Amino acid sequence: MRSRLVQTRLQQNGGRNRWRAVQSRDARFDGAFVYGVRSTGIYCRPSCPSRKPRPAQVVFFSAPDAAEREGFRPCQRCHPREVSPRNPKTELIQRICRFIEMQIAAQPDGAITLAELGAEMKKSPFHLARTFKRVMGVSPRNYADALRMRRLKSQLQKGDDVTTAMYDAGYGSSSRLYERAPVHLGMTPNTYRRGGEGMRISYTITDSPLGRVLVAKTEKGVSAVYLGNSDEPLESALAREYPHAEIHRDRNSMHQWVKVLVKHLRGQEPHLDLPLDVQTTAFKRRVWEELQRIPYGSTRTYKEVARAIGRPKAIRAVASACATNPVSIVVPCHRVVRGDGDLAGYRWGLERKKALLEHEAASKPAAAASKTAKR
Repeated sequence: MRSRLVQTRLQQNGGRNRWRAVQSRDARFDGAFVYGVRSTGIYCRPSCPSRKPRPAQVVFFSAPDAAEREGFRPCQRCHPREVSPRNPKTELIQRICRFIEMQIAAQPDGAITLAELGAEMKKSPFHLARTFKRVMGVSPRNYADALRMRRLKSQLQKGDDVTTAMYDAGYGSSSRLYERAPVHLGMTPNTYRRGGEGMRISYTITDSPLGRVLVAKTEKGVSAVYLGNSDEPLESALAREYPHAEIHRDRNSMHQWVKVLVKHLRGQEPHLDLPLDVQTTAFKRRVWEELQRIPYGSTRTYKEVARAIGRPKAIRAVASACATNPVSIVVPCHRVVRGDGDLAGYRWGLERKKALLEHEAASKPAAAASKTAKR
């Protein structure tokens, strides 16, 4: 039963959105889905007042019947079977998700067009696509791609060879798979299957105005920028990211990028334009791209960033994307503050965040003058 539940969870998209709804006990999602808790065998509605479960114990289902087919019992506290979708928009998204999930399960390599979705939902394709992206943060096509990629990851993690996993996940050709793999896996499928084995990652650590800074890269771009007080914790963090990769310290090949970053931290290079090679989700990528649009010396609130990416309700998710940003400075998550102007958490410490913002504010006039002169 456990393996079936794990597979069900892998096939359910929007898991992060659903988990956030469970964490906040958001009643707006009641009727949109239910969640089961493996340790208790009980399933609940999102707003259930019961003690919050651990994420590893949670599996999501589109409807109570699906949960009960897997052996879960309805919660006697929140009575999830008595809830029906009340928000038409939520119900529409739920129906679209179910339809795409069923289509991918039945025919993994089949194409799902907006016209087909519109006809099935009896909505105009334009309205359907706009509503779906506003709620889910990705397009229906991206949603389907994510399902296929999750299926691929599951097969690779179980030890299947790449060819078998590729066809089982719906990739009709290796070229189609490999053109998508770098975006979703951050590496080729073979490398992902081996836990980063075969990857070559170079890094160096040097002094900066904010202490020690580690910069790591692959042949495609910067993959990590960490800040700290000493080298060992920074090196350990990089090793945890890629336990089987070939990681070596090499200042020479990274001299130019490190030089640019240190100059930036000193206020001498306000506009960074470095290539990135980072594994991430579609949502986080959208957040990080928006952060890179924040002008030097300026700040935005988490709410403003959420609104800018078309997800005004996803304030906590934006905060999470900032907190897990692996390429600090290049993606300037330090420029995001709370609505009241106070500094929120920063992976490398609030003192560093404060110092960065104060330094940028002080250097802003010079940066603006330099930009004008270049024109």
